[in-house]
Amino acid sequence: MARRRAPGTGKGARNGTGNAARAAGLAGAALVLLAVLVLSVGFGARQLSPSEVWQGLVAGDSAASTVVHGMRLPRTLLGLLAGAALGTAGGLMQALTRNPLADPGLLGVNAGASAAVATAAGFLGVATFDGYVWFALAGAAAVAVLIHTVGGGRGATPARLALAGAALNATLYSYVSAVMLLDSGSLERMRMWTVGSLAGAQPVTVAKVLPFIGAGLLLALALARPLGTLSLGDDTARALGVRPARIRTVSIVAVTLLCGAATAACGPIVFVGLIVPHLVRAVTGPDLRWLLPYCAVLAPVLLLGADVLGRVVARPGELQAGIVTAVLGGPFFLYLIRRTRTAQL
Repeated sequence: MARRRAPGTGKGARNGTGNAARAAGLAGAALVLLAVLVLSVGFGARQLSPSEVWQGLVAGDSAASTVVHGMRLPRTLLGLLAGAALGTAGGLMQALTRNPLADPGLLGVNAGASAAVATAAGFLGVATFDGYVWFALAGAAAVAVLIHTVGGGRGATPARLALAGAALNATLYSYVSAVMLLDSGSLERMRMWTVGSLAGAQPVTVAKVLPFIGAGLLLALALARPLGTLSLGDDTARALGVRPARIRTVSIVAVTLLCGAATAACGPIVFVGLIVPHLVRAVTGPDLRWLLPYCAVLAPVLLLGADVLGRVVARPGELQAGIVTAVLGGPFFLYLIRRTRTAQL
């Protein structure tokens, strides 16, 4: 006679316990994000006491109001949105391409958006976010499709995707540099933008980028379950009612919205979409239903933390957030390459 399991020892109980732990972890991550948001508003190149920051927030006529409301608050909100966009796009791209090294910056998606914005600024005289965003979306979409095609489509391997991304990155950023050097006006307008910065954030920019990133995040979260099914293989996915071509197309749309809008608003920022999904995966495993929300919460922690660090260590000037994330992400990328190579031996 089969032995009966004691209550609470079955698979359903284990899943319930795991989900409860992940939910608690997500709540903890949200608290960490809240703390970083407070730090981003409270610290900067200009030193303000906590009471001055509070007065700047609640009193529109205080001396600190210009700094807090005009500079730090929009900068913080833009970092929140751009970080969530880049982290979620990175997790989505790694799941879609099955490439642990996938990142919007490394695979050329951000470079495509940058090249399109440079074209708009250098040849068409576009100088506002309203104009940039549409070119950035078009450039990000074109490169997302191109990288998937050049890398081998459904048969793409991590090595082929990485090589295709590196080649496109080098080509597109060389083009951006050439446009800027040939046109002094474009050089001045895009000088800070090209390194990835939150410094130029304005309330209007935050308001205009929100719909694009919001739509991209909703699409990404809706894709979590079908992308998980797609990882079992196209035939299995079709048998379970998932249409692989449609899921890949919608995934590219989500990545385009997230990367294009973030790049148009604050320039190309690398490694956020690479580092965070790998760190999150140690907690959530490969389940995208948990991985993507964690990425959306913790990626702004990395981006805003890098921005605060750049403001504090270089007073009275500042290091741009894109420089700090590049310094942090470079060694992490080398570690991932070494670990991936060791696993393949």
